[in-house]
Amino acid sequence: MNKIVEEVSKLNPRALVADGLDEAIVGYGAQYGSEPVIIYDYNACLTVLMRDNKWDHDEAIEWMEYNVVTSYVGQGTPIFMLREEDE
Repeated sequence: MNKIVEEVSKLNPRALVADGLDEAIVGYGAQYGSEPVIIYDYNACLTVLMRDNKWDHDEAIEWMEYNVVTSYVGQGTPIFMLREEDE
């Protein structure tokens, strides 16, 4: 199990992970008054999806946006961040 996932699961047993995207985890965080959740690097997620599914960039974005980013499943929903250098 990823060390970050293990740590977050102790702090917030309801924290969810995105299947198959462990290598895109960059840390965890929380807003004031909320329990911690996993934080993923959005572009690293795309890289994993393109590699594992042999998709092009547009296909990975479409799948990521429709199936992952817009899937709110409660307070344990992960965060998908864009790094400033990626913009």
